[in-house]
Amino acid sequence: MERIYLTNPDGAKICLHIFKPENDSRKLLLINSATGVRQQIYFSLAAFLKRKGFTVITYDYEGIGLSKPVNFKKSKASMRSWGTSDFKIITEFLIKIFPNHTKFCLGHSVGALILGMNEYSKIFEKFIFVATQNAFIGNLKWKTKLEAFLGFGFVQPFFTELFGYFPAHWFGLGESLPKNCAYDWRTLILNRKSTNRLLEKTIDYSKDLNQNVLVLYAEDDVWLTEKGVKSLMNETYSNLKPQFRILKTSESEKGKIGHINFFRSYNENLWDIILHEMES
Repeated sequence: MERIYLTNPDGAKICLHIFKPENDSRKLLLINSATGVRQQIYFSLAAFLKRKGFTVITYDYEGIGLSKPVNFKKSKASMRSWGTSDFKIITEFLIKIFPNHTKFCLGHSVGALILGMNEYSKIFEKFIFVATQNAFIGNLKWKTKLEAFLGFGFVQPFFTELFGYFPAHWFGLGESLPKNCAYDWRTLILNRKSTNRLLEKTIDYSKDLNQNVLVLYAEDDVWLTEKGVKSLMNETYSNLKPQFRILKTSESEKGKIGHINFFRSYNENLWDIILHEMES
């Protein structure tokens, strides 16, 4: 595993790790993280695929993990800059360093939503979406709908303004987020257009994407619904060619998949789904 840093257009250092196999199949997987999730959560999957001959790249968006700036409160990072800046410099790096590799991209949660913000998303042969949707509150289950309304309607903006960033870890929502990221997340939840509303604030490349995509979502993911998943595919990535796969808790060694646990090592048996998709 090799660690390197790239500099995004705003001057922030973006940390990425490259997992290079001994017997290179000349196939590469880029993993776009979920909101507030450090890249280390994907290391076990990366090591698994490395053993199968795949090059795998993980990275932290600006403001997260090893890409967190010293002056965190002053960070201007947003979910939009994660797509237009951080993800874009990674794809430019892939084009330059791995020109002859067949490239795939796994988007976990927001990691799939930002694909439409980067013109270079077209370089990928296929996509794999994990636990992603248009997260508008109207698409959520009733209990989650109430939590989202109170949390993102009142609690999140209050603490974000109070501290100058959102202490997401206090609420079990991952890493603390730069202020603009927190407000973009609020938009995804409370604005009916959800992902499309963020895309309206950038150059929107979502309709230029026409690749095949494997869409994985777990039956025990309380933050996700089939309605939200289908909304993303029908209203945002309408030209992608989706194949849907529900992950059942009975397939998990510990009976837990949810929003994050697909990437835990105890669910390694499920990773053959990804392997098969990239080999087929």
